[in-house]
Order: sequence, then structure tokens, then C-alpha cells
Amino acid sequence: MARRETPEINAGSMADIAFLLLIFFLVTTTMDVDSGISKKLSEKPPADYVPPIIKEKNIFEVNINRNNEMLVEGETMKLEELKEAAKAFIDNGGGEGKVEDGVSTGPCDYCKGARSASSSDHPNKAIISVQSDRLTEYGMYIKVQNELLKAYTELRNRLAMDKYRVSFEQLEEDFKNDRTNEELKKKVEFIRTSYPQIISDAEPTS
Repeated sequence: MARRETPEINAGSMADIAFLLLIFFLVTTTMDVDSGISKKLSEKPPADYVPPIIKEKNIFEVNINRNNEMLVEGETMKLEELKEAAKAFIDNGGGEGKVEDGVSTGPCDYCKGARSASSSDHPNKAIISVQSDRLTEYGMYIKVQNELLKAYTELRNRLAMDKYRVSFEQLEEDFKNDRTNEELKKKVEFIRTSYPQIISDAEPTS
């Protein structure tokens, strides 16, 4: 009697089905992506570096405590008030700008602030210092940073509209699409240096 051979199972179709299921799950599955704030950290200064003397009036202090309450210049402030307060500080223009190559940049001729002698001298001297507590919620910290960035964005857009009749956001977008355009590059750099984003993170409190 002839010996029967065990029939083989055709696994080709099963492999196709497994491949299709794999593609389906790859396409439909969502993955959590960590979000955060894009910041460029400063390089470590040389050993002989002498930090510049900064006037107290050129520092805008924002403190967030462990209860997510915000103090600005020692006064309680709501989050929705922060942007306008920051704009008033940055755009004050109450004195002379930085000294570059031994020559002062002079007073701010594009600032539209109150020019108070007790507030910042110039946008290129205005420093925003943010200090949080180690128990401050990350979401609150992000909201504060967003309001401060909005202040800079609005001031840059205003100056770009006054000078070039186009928003700074549009200038950046145009330059992103045409990196070889020297005229666009100069315009973008002028607005950025006119209102430099100087936001410093102080050591968190315990």
C-alpha cells in the first residue's frame, strides 16, 4: 500500500493577509509625539568672560509659583494681561540702545511705547526673565512662554508693516521659500535685530 504524503498548507495567502494587516495598523495607528518649546541654548562662556552690567529697569521679571499663579514685576497678573504688559516693556524705548563697535545705536526711533525712564531703554536691551517653581505645571509654563512670544510677534509684525507693508510672518515665509534672495534676508534680519527675542529662564525655585 502506497504511503500517503501529508499535504502542504499553502501559506502564501496568509502572508499576504498579514502584510495587509501590518500596513493597515501602520496607517491607522497614532503615535504620541513629545511637544515642547524650541530654544537655542547659549554656549558655555570662556573662563575669562565678564558678564555685562544690566540695569534693573531693563529686566522684566515673570514669576510662576507652585500654584500656577503669576507675579509680574512683583504684582499679581492674569495670563491674558501678560502679552500687553510685555509689549509695553519691550517697546518702551526710554533710553539708548546697545553699544556696537564702540558706537551707541542711539534711542529707538521705531518704538511707540511710553518712553518711561523707569522701564526698558531699548528693545535690544530689554530682557524678559521667567522663573518658575519646580512644582509649576508644565502647561502653565508653556502658556506663559506663548504669551511672551506673541508679544514679540506682534511688535515684529507692526514694524514690518510700517516699513515694508507686509507682515514679518509673511517675510519669513517668503524667505523660507527663497533662501538666495538677499533683499528678503536683509529685511528679515533687520526686523529680528530691531526686536530681538531675549527671554531668559532663571533657575527654578524649590
